[in-house]
Amino acid sequence: MIRDALKNVAYFDRWIDFYAKDIDHKQQFSKQQFADESYRPQYVYKISEHCLSLLLQRYSRGDPIAELPQYFDPLVHHWEEAERLGKHVWTEKQQYTRHAWAVNLDHYIDCFWLVGLGLALDISDDLWQRLLALVGNEGEDELLDRVIARRQPDRKIGTKLCYPKPYRRLLEAVNAPKDRQAQLLFAFVDKWYAELNRPPKKGLSEQTAMYDRPYWYTYHTLEGGYFGYWCVEAVAAVKAFGLDDSLCLGHPNYPGDLLRPDGPTTHVAQPQERSTSAQQRPEATGAGEASVASRLARLFHKR
Repeated sequence: MIRDALKNVAYFDRWIDFYAKDIDHKQQFSKQQFADESYRPQYVYKISEHCLSLLLQRYSRGDPIAELPQYFDPLVHHWEEAERLGKHVWTEKQQYTRHAWAVNLDHYIDCFWLVGLGLALDISDDLWQRLLALVGNEGEDELLDRVIARRQPDRKIGTKLCYPKPYRRLLEAVNAPKDRQAQLLFAFVDKWYAELNRPPKKGLSEQTAMYDRPYWYTYHTLEGGYFGYWCVEAVAAVKAFGLDDSLCLGHPNYPGDLLRPDGPTTHVAQPQERSTSAQQRPEATGAGEASVASRLARLFHKR
């Protein structure tokens, strides 16, 4: 049964096939000589990104959870290779903007998702250690450091949140008495997508990131690229701290099946045929389609 509430099975069939073929193509092409060798690290990194997209698209389509871990090893491998190649290409400033959670919201969320998926899918210890070496940023964020520390007890814990909006809500759920955790967790999941649209505030802005919302925020309006709007961060906290997620089950942004691989599904049944029109968009986003210029700018830093 399809898990996503915005697109239909035909949409995901098409784009899963596209990403699988594109990964194969990029793997072969990455071994050839480039006209501009400085682009090779980013090209290899895109293979890693596509592995994550493919994993999430297959979750959205309703594929068995047991089939998702296969993408983790190639994802980590190509990320490692991109970092190795990038040492000789990326400037010190580029290295910082690509990797620092404090200024790169996209990277922070990707790391949170991968940590959450690693916990939920129970990846091997070797793969977990390789992932953490890439994630880095030890001691930079109280919430994500604490999630990581549940499997890596010697992890240094940060004393602040890189992005209080929306992640203070999740930290409050983690810190709350047990009888309030379920309600606070639901509040985080329910506000997660809307609060990731973080318009800059004049004067008192708490934001220091290069971008005010994730690169994928309006992907449902584009022809391709959409992989679902899944609050994997909540799953990471539930797995790490044993939070009660019963109120979140069935929420269109909560990927509860990741924690229940043997079913039954936690998602509400969707109509078999659903429009994939650009008019279908999450409520109260206040966001239009990302501009081409903005998307290209993000490519330079990490995307």
